[in-house]
Amino acid sequence: MLMASQSTYNSIKERVELSERGTLFFPDSFSALGSSDAVRSALVRLCQNNILIRVAQGIYYYPRIDNKWGSGIIPPSIEEIARGIAMRDKVRIAPTGSYAMYQLGLSTQIPANVVFMTDGSQRRISIGKGRGIFFKHSSNMRVFAFQSQLMELIVAAMREIGQDNITNEQITIINTHLAQVDRDDYNHDIQLAPIWVRNTLLKQ
Repeated sequence: MLMASQSTYNSIKERVELSERGTLFFPDSFSALGSSDAVRSALVRLCQNNILIRVAQGIYYYPRIDNKWGSGIIPPSIEEIARGIAMRDKVRIAPTGSYAMYQLGLSTQIPANVVFMTDGSQRRISIGKGRGIFFKHSSNMRVFAFQSQLMELIVAAMREIGQDNITNEQITIINTHLAQVDRDDYNHDIQLAPIWVRNTLLKQ
């Protein structure tokens, strides 16, 4: 049993170290390398040996390291964690307004609990003390149909702000992001936006 556990540890360690830094792993990622108990034990040891970081229950991170400025470990973003979970669970997700506003620089307030719409099950994932990701189920398939993640953020942020509240300063910031959106993606995604958002963006 001890030899099997060591073999599982060595196999998982090798796979992790051959992976790109910044990769997220889940116990299921290694199901072919040993029993569930052996995999869990190996992941605990890899965290103890500072090879992996546990970012939430059942979610592990092979950390990126800042070699340029020497600031150490670069933690994964909330969106990277959310999209990693979505990929594992084979579901779609879309950001909601307050997080989209923060990502675009339209708000300086970092949400403690970031909400994503999902076509999967509704649940909350704890990420550190007092922080988390909430997956809110939606049957509105339009919110998952965007080709550009940037357009997805822009539309979500504008919906959060509201037609009567959006300012010229916010429009200026949005325009800087619009300039980075691929034209084909823009032409597709603009059709998914609410009419007032569409009309506002088409004027830009």
